Amino acid sequence: MVCLLYYIRNIGDLKAPGADGMSCLLYKKHWEIVGTDVTREVQNFLNGGNMPEMWNETVVVVIPKTPNPDRLKDLRPISLCNVIYKIGSKVLSNRLKIILPDIMAHNQSTFVPGQLVTDNVLIAYEMTRYMQNRRSGGEGCVALKLDMSKAHDRVEWGFLEQMMLKLGFCNRWVNLITKCISTVSYHIRVNG
Repeated sequence: MVCLLYYIRNIGDLKAPGADGMSCLLYKKHWEIVGTDVTREVQNFLNGGNMPEMWNETVVVVIPKTPNPDRLKDLRPISLCNVIYKIGSKVLSNRLKIILPDIMAHNQSTFVPGQLVTDNVLIAYEMTRYMQNRRSGGEGCVALKLDMSKAHDRVEWGFLEQMMLKLGFCNRWVNLITKCISTVSYHIRVNG
């Protein structure tokens, strides 16, 4: 049995309540009432059952970065997802975390704990400097311009599924991940 209370305790009390408006504090304070049902629902999903539609309803809001925002760059969008979805996806991410170092290359630093995507800037700088200083030799070299924006926003779901299967993930795992990423529905909240 998955001990979901552990996951609940690791979510901030008032962290970003989703479309249902319920914060994690409600689940923590009333676990003796809701715990059995939450555990049953999450285990049903993890065992291949359907993900209820309401789980993956996400509210997008913008938070000002400055006291008086007057440009779009002065706002930070955040996604508020339901607590029960956070629990299920946290179980999956913790399972994946165990094998992630075995399937990700060292230079894919955004996936490696303790490294940042900005570390790649140093690598790009060193590579460019090498190419500029290279004056002789019969073989050429090439530079790639990579977009460091959120690559996960541009992933084709079919490609991701095929890649996971190629890496050796079982169909059941791939189906769970696919449910998480393909069933999301967004609601935009403006001015409350």
